[in-house]
Amino acid sequence: MPIYHKLGKIPQKRHTQFRNIEARNPATSATEERLYYEQLFGTIGFDGMSSLMYQIYRPTMIKEILSETPVAPKIAVEKSIKARLLKGFEVAPQDDFLDSRTPLLVNSDIHIGLAAPTKSLRSYFYKNADADEMLFIHRGTGTLRTMLGNIPFEYGDYLIIPRGMIYQIDFDTEDNRLLYAESFHPIYTPKRYRNWFGQLLEHSPFCERDYKLPQDLETHDEKGNFVMKIKKQGVLYELLYPTHPFDVVGWDGYNFPYGISIHNFEPITGRVHQPPPVHQMFETKAFVICSFVPRLYDYHPLSIPAPYNHSNIDSDEMLYYVDGDFMSRNNIEQGHITLHPGGIPHGPAPGAYERSIGKTVTEELAVMIDTFRPLSVTEAALKIDDGQYYQSWLE
Repeated sequence: MPIYHKLGKIPQKRHTQFRNIEARNPATSATEERLYYEQLFGTIGFDGMSSLMYQIYRPTMIKEILSETPVAPKIAVEKSIKARLLKGFEVAPQDDFLDSRTPLLVNSDIHIGLAAPTKSLRSYFYKNADADEMLFIHRGTGTLRTMLGNIPFEYGDYLIIPRGMIYQIDFDTEDNRLLYAESFHPIYTPKRYRNWFGQLLEHSPFCERDYKLPQDLETHDEKGNFVMKIKKQGVLYELLYPTHPFDVVGWDGYNFPYGISIHNFEPITGRVHQPPPVHQMFETKAFVICSFVPRLYDYHPLSIPAPYNHSNIDSDEMLYYVDGDFMSRNNIEQGHITLHPGGIPHGPAPGAYERSIGKTVTEELAVMIDTFRPLSVTEAALKIDDGQYYQSWLE
């Protein structure tokens, strides 16, 4: 994310000596100076966004590799032209955060899934070494705790977690529902919303004030046995670290987790129906994420507010229904997912086109992910597929 942020203590100059003058020798209890250890947390080699961290202990220390478990999604339908409706709230709750994550639609660029964790992630630390993560909070409140600071979250928040970020999650209740995406490409704000310095422009539907930046940096000076789970190439590795992973005393830079609420997305409207790109929230080179929010309808005297039929030739469209009145569909409920695959047109359900005429406002809330490569359907997705949605346009 192209915005500078910093927390904690950092030296005046990069790559110079930075000492902890209050360090204590555990053998003698005497005060002594110790160097902090500098770590560059960067992307795309040394060419992408990065942050520079200062840690109490060497971040390279590993006691033991305890286990490795394959966790790649199980594909049921690799290629398909069938539109689908998945009943997302039928994904069963599970205690463990990672166990609860159920991949549904996947390709080589992105894994999209749902999760219903009932317990906080506290017994271990987690790092996705392959992918940026997007967590959309449909139900629940809590705090995302990371090595670069904490971010409180609530209903409607997107949490963007860069690959390699060590984190835990505290949930306030057991009733939690998340839409998540693992992106094998960096997740950015749309380029057309930014000037060449990276600042969000006046026509952007959100601005830097809307970001939830990391705060309350936790710094733990602790030795012991700390379990770290790292996802890499479809395998979940469990490692044992000798020091607490949250030992950062300070950092600055551009590569860090952040949050932003779907409720802070300011809709772009017009006299006639606007195309889906006006709803765009995030982008990668392989897919986009859009936010459909309550908004005024088109205000041309002869407008048809419902979306026009359009052909998905170059992309698959996944729509996750969050709340409100989904005016273009029939019989849609919270937590439903529709998949409109590339190669065939799709549009409003029978009757929706006509009944939208004369309406002045919509209260819908939904998240859309359009991928530029086809999505495969997992075994877990087939279990919650209604099997009939592809015929729902028949009169």
